Amino acid sequence: MSDSTSDFDVPDVVDVHSPRRTSAAPAVDFEAKLQHLEEMARDAKVVPLSSSIMLNRAEVDGLIHDMRAALPEEMRQARWVVKEREEVLESARAEHDRILEEARSERARLISRTEVVDAANRESERIIADAEERARQMRLQADDYVDGKLANFEIVLGKTLQAVERGRDKLRGRMHGDELVDDLDAEADL
Repeated sequence: MSDSTSDFDVPDVVDVHSPRRTSAAPAVDFEAKLQHLEEMARDAKVVPLSSSIMLNRAEVDGLIHDMRAALPEEMRQARWVVKEREEVLESARAEHDRILEEARSERARLISRTEVVDAANRESERIIADAEERARQMRLQADDYVDGKLANFEIVLGKTLQAVERGRDKLRGRMHGDELVDDLDAEADL
C-alpha cells in the first residue's frame, strides 16, 4: 500500500452550500433536498468491479440532518391544524349557543301573545331545528377541512419517510460496496 491517495479514498468535505438548520432557520424544502440526494446518487462515481457508488459522507449526512431537523416543523404544523380545528369547532359551538338563545328568546316572546301561541310554537321549533342543522353543518365542514389538511400532511410525511428510507438504503449499498473494495485490496496484497 502506498501513502498517496488512491481513486477509492473519499475525502471528508463539508458542503458549504448546504447550511445546517437551526431553530431560527427557514423550513427545509424536502422536495429540493430529495432531488439533491437523487442527483448525488445518479452523478456519483461507480466503484470498479461492483454496482456500488461513492458518495461524499459529509454531504449525505448534511442532507439527512437537514431533513430530520425539519420534521419537528412539520409536526408543529400538524398541531397548528388541530388547534385551528378546535378553534373552528369552538366558534361553531358559540354560534350554535347564540342562535339557540335567540330562538328561545323569540319563542318566549311569541308565546306571550295568546292569539299566536300555536304559530309561535311551530316557528320556534323551526328556528331551533334550523339552528341545530346549521351548527351540524358547520361541524361537518370543520371536520372535512381538518381531515383534508391532515391527509395532505400525511402524504407529505409519507413521501419524506420513503425518500429518507431510499437514501439510507443507497447509503447502506455504498457501505457494502466499500467492504468489497477492502476485500479486493486485501486479495491484491496477497
